[in-house]
Amino acid sequence: MKPTRIKALAYKEWREILRDRLFLSLAFIVPVSMMLIFGYGIKLDVENIPFAVLDQDRTAMSRDYLHLFMDSRYFDYKGHVQSERELEPLLADSKIRFAIIVPPNFQENLKAGRPVAVQSLIDGTFPFRTSTSKGYVIAINNAFNGKLLAGFISRKMGVPPGQAAALVEPVKVQLRYLYNQEIKSLWSIAPTMMMFILLMTPPFLTALGVVREKENGSIYNIYSSTVTRAEFLVGKLLPYLGISIINVIILWLMAVLVFAAPFKGDPLFFFLASVIYVSCTTGIGLLVSLFARTQVAAMMITVVVTIVPAVLYSGLLVPIASMDAASQFEAHLFPAMYYTDIALGSFLKGIGMGQLWGRVGALLFYSSVLWIAAYLLFHKRVRT
Repeated sequence: MKPTRIKALAYKEWREILRDRLFLSLAFIVPVSMMLIFGYGIKLDVENIPFAVLDQDRTAMSRDYLHLFMDSRYFDYKGHVQSERELEPLLADSKIRFAIIVPPNFQENLKAGRPVAVQSLIDGTFPFRTSTSKGYVIAINNAFNGKLLAGFISRKMGVPPGQAAALVEPVKVQLRYLYNQEIKSLWSIAPTMMMFILLMTPPFLTALGVVREKENGSIYNIYSSTVTRAEFLVGKLLPYLGISIINVIILWLMAVLVFAAPFKGDPLFFFLASVIYVSCTTGIGLLVSLFARTQVAAMMITVVVTIVPAVLYSGLLVPIASMDAASQFEAHLFPAMYYTDIALGSFLKGIGMGQLWGRVGALLFYSSVLWIAAYLLFHKRVRT
């Protein structure tokens, strides 16, 4: 390979990118827009759940019980209703996601030592939110039961309320959240969005850039020139690799400055790992361009081979450990999973090469396979 030829090809490709305003916007504006849209649009925190109340008892104890829900940051009180019929349209129209019905004689039965069944209606259209809401309801109900039992023990045994509360709950769980102490989903979403965007945009740019030459016929100049396969591939990909590296820096700054995600790892290690990752994704685009003959076909193929693994097999929505054996095996076949571990490890856990060398090695292997495959499949002749 001659560096002068590679430099000339890379310079020519860069000028083509600068001349095409639409392509240039696709290269830099789209990744930033996607980061903003997905970063603020995907929210996994289950808070401010709108709910309504039907209090059929209207006593001091029923009000105390309901105020535990009203005062919680997990629920957003929308008002009282007068009958169960009023709850049905509110739930059907998604104006509320949860309703609680306190039965008559709530206070009377509790004071008499009889159990009371409080009905809670939860919108089950989104299973994750439903199960989380159920956990909130059970926790608040248990807190109320503990308070009642502590009051009963305090009165019967003549002990202070604090001691009675300790008797009710002799074993307490002290929770400590590691790496994401405030349990902010945005802190996890911002790094994983880097994985998603850097898996989508570099293949798109690379595939469209090469296929565009096929459509306008300029690829025949390469076929008839003395430029070698390796020189063409390297010279063609260097501008797109450079654009992707710039996007790595931009997206990292957005994650840290715009979304306030803490970065606890080594910036140099993360940058180098990201460069290896985008070399993988540009390699995917190069392989797509070798098989596609039109830009439309290139876009469709790129969508299939990037979005599916980015969403299903990266750990973005479902943890890899929660998948079945077959899905876990498939996840290990895509670079998205390895970079997700690197991004989350660098941002939240503060770990580096000592713990993530296996993921980096997998990306290096993946990148090498893609580039070697592209070299072997590219031929300087017209395919018929």
